[in-house]
Amino acid sequence: MNRKIRVIAFGAHPDDCEFMEGGTAAKWAAKGHAVKFVSCTNGDIGHFAMAGGPLAQRRAVEVRRCAEILGIETEVLDNHDGELLPTLENRKKILHLIRGWKADVVISHRPNDYHPDHRYTGVLVQDAAYMVTVPFFCPDTPHLTKNPVFLFSEDSFLKPNPFSPDIAVAIDDVIEKKLDCFDALVSQFYEGGCNATADSVPKDVAGQAARRKKVRDEFRVQFGERGDRFRAALSRYYDKPTADKVKFAEAFEICEYGRRPTLEEIRELFPF
Repeated sequence: MNRKIRVIAFGAHPDDCEFMEGGTAAKWAAKGHAVKFVSCTNGDIGHFAMAGGPLAQRRAVEVRRCAEILGIETEVLDNHDGELLPTLENRKKILHLIRGWKADVVISHRPNDYHPDHRYTGVLVQDAAYMVTVPFFCPDTPHLTKNPVFLFSEDSFLKPNPFSPDIAVAIDDVIEKKLDCFDALVSQFYEGGCNATADSVPKDVAGQAARRKKVRDEFRVQFGERGDRFRAALSRYYDKPTADKVKFAEAFEICEYGRRPTLEEIRELFPF
């Protein structure tokens, strides 16, 4: 593919895209392709000790730092954390973003997830599939003449149906960039977000350094398990010696409501 690939990913909160597809985004960006992360809420209740506008502003700064690390663009929508709903207004907002980005690939949560904001992000993006091609739906934004490939990022939920890894990407070469994002997302991972307490945040310099190392090491182990989990999917896209050696991976499920890509097109859209 000789043109720039355009990818837009939607997460519910300012950390979800970084967690689910930060490595693949870094790989696209390194090859000169255009990637944008969108948080559908501002994350304004995602902390144990602060909330509201100050937390929303803080989290926006955190994801902007992640965007610098990954070499991508980012945007945070001004919806309250925990209050996202699959309204027509929100569907139109998502559709405008996809059209405005002229997306080839669109990524989101699956519609079955533990968090209502995750679920409804998936529903909103899924509901925009196909509609982005309809000329007289939101005619104030030029429609797309070709439906993007819509993808779901991976999760571990089994009901009503488990995640299916249709596409897998080795991210060993960019894992440090992905881990750097968790250093930047201080409120969520160093301080622990909404389910932590003040006791979990060390006050002394040595304790803070140890806490940062612990968080990074735990995520290195967690993401290191993805290579084994998605080994079969990796083997479809890499030769066996390479697939067998992959330690860190990200995977995606193809949404049937978007374009159904061929294997050749998948290789063009994921040129690594």
